[in-house]
Amino acid sequence: MDFFGFLSLIGGLSLFLYGMNVLGSGLERMSGGRLEQILEKLTSNPLKAVLLGAGVTALIQSSSATTVMLVGFVNSGIMKLSQAIGIIMGANIGTTITSWILSLSGLEGDSFFLKLLKPTSFSPVLALIGIIFLMSKKGEKKKEIGTILLGFAVLMFGMDAMSAAVKPLANVPEFTGILTKFSNPLLGILVGALLTAVIQSSSASVGILQALSVTGAFTYGSVIPIILGQNIGTCVTALLSAVGANKGAKRTAFVHLYFNVIGASVFLILYYVLNALIGFEFVDQTVNGAGIAMMHSIFNIFATLILLPFTKLLEKLAYLTLPEDEKERAAQSRSSQFPLLDSRFLSAPGFAIEQCKNLTYKMAEISKEAMISAMHLFEQFSQEEADKVEELENLADKYDDKLGAYLVQLNSRDLNYLDSQNVSMLLHSIGDLERIADHAVNVMELAAEMHKKKLEFSDKARKEMQIFGGAVENILNRSVQAFLENDKNLAMTVEPLEEVIDQLNKDVKKRHVKRLRKGKCTIELGLLLSDIATNYERVSDHCSNLAVYMIQSEDSNFEAHEYMNHLKSDTKRNFDFMLEAYKNQYMLP
Repeated sequence: MDFFGFLSLIGGLSLFLYGMNVLGSGLERMSGGRLEQILEKLTSNPLKAVLLGAGVTALIQSSSATTVMLVGFVNSGIMKLSQAIGIIMGANIGTTITSWILSLSGLEGDSFFLKLLKPTSFSPVLALIGIIFLMSKKGEKKKEIGTILLGFAVLMFGMDAMSAAVKPLANVPEFTGILTKFSNPLLGILVGALLTAVIQSSSASVGILQALSVTGAFTYGSVIPIILGQNIGTCVTALLSAVGANKGAKRTAFVHLYFNVIGASVFLILYYVLNALIGFEFVDQTVNGAGIAMMHSIFNIFATLILLPFTKLLEKLAYLTLPEDEKERAAQSRSSQFPLLDSRFLSAPGFAIEQCKNLTYKMAEISKEAMISAMHLFEQFSQEEADKVEELENLADKYDDKLGAYLVQLNSRDLNYLDSQNVSMLLHSIGDLERIADHAVNVMELAAEMHKKKLEFSDKARKEMQIFGGAVENILNRSVQAFLENDKNLAMTVEPLEEVIDQLNKDVKKRHVKRLRKGKCTIELGLLLSDIATNYERVSDHCSNLAVYMIQSEDSNFEAHEYMNHLKSDTKRNFDFMLEAYKNQYMLP
């Protein structure tokens, strides 16, 4: 190989690795977190876990991504180690799909159908479709599909470039002499493991091996140890991901390593023993891309079949490596009280956003409970309930801090338009929910002050505030329920009620001023009532904001400031009807 041939090899390798990266990222983004959600809700059935792991990995084309996600699941307490083991086994099987796709480049024949199956025939077509989709001005999904198609096309062009660059090496004795040394099992495993550890992708390293196979210098006997080493090398990604994680996550990475090391050892011993006794004819035969894909699949299926009945032993081995202690049990207890967001999920934005949504839903329930509990203190004050409101507000603050920091990290990632909109909506939402909890504490403190000073509103003022409080409780329930259930129709009922509450705020204060002038109320009670009413009105504003964010996430064609115009023009009849109904429902006596 001359200098220019070497440049072609480097260029082909670069295109191949870049195409694989783009393809994997595109497929993961296309899933929108749905595949990870399926993994999260996995049943404890080991066979289903294997099938699910294989399916998810085949779709996202990366066993490393799957195992890193599992490390994150176990680290955050979403999944137990026993559940993750089956998925790890399935991920190893799923990753073999890539090698079968790459083996299509080795198809030979003159028939039109065979030529059509060759990547050199259909990759240009996919590239053309991909670039048209990617340059499309509208449709986020189209752009994602375009990215996937282009990634695949670049991957196949890189594969062909590598194969073409190394093909002349078949006539170089020195090169073939080096490759024959890989038949030494220990050296073959070491080379395969190092190559995969460096590029952190077993699919990519197997693809490189398939490209080199066109030289005809590889035999089945020489590639088997390399393939086994490649499976061991892919464990490096999960091990690196587990650095800084809790012991559960580290155990998950170790299970991945033990599975591949034990599987490779058993396979290798069995292969050499049987070869010595029987003498396999294929050992010295030249291997092609399809043969490498076949051996890759056989090993991973074999390892899964023999180790699947021993998942409990793999789990025990991981616990023997990292024993459980009191500190870990205490940490698990704390994490169960407040779910932590794992930084590993940031590599799968769709799933990370779903995690943020789930926590935001919990925060919404916390803030609602805090406000309603605070309002009920005016009817019957209890120090225990007052303390509960403060605890809920502190918890809401924790959610706000954790979610806010995580969403800012997520926002710095390469997000598509829809994900970016969701992150923005969640950031605004947690701000409003945190303020609702703050107002709950304000209301609780006002109730505590009235209880301490033994102050009471007049009968009329008390009835007015009960009606006002009922409207606020209604808008809280409506906005939070709409937010939790993603119910756009229910969200549309929030704004008319918010207008009624705005008017109630003004009317209650005006009536109290009249009573103050007639000497039927004190200035101190007047100030307290004004503060309570102001907190109520501001809570309704935040509820309205939640509804706006939700509707805006459903329909990105209008901005938040256009919401009222949209609501009152396009649906004025319904708006007026709801407004009148709320006015009648919350009419002051």
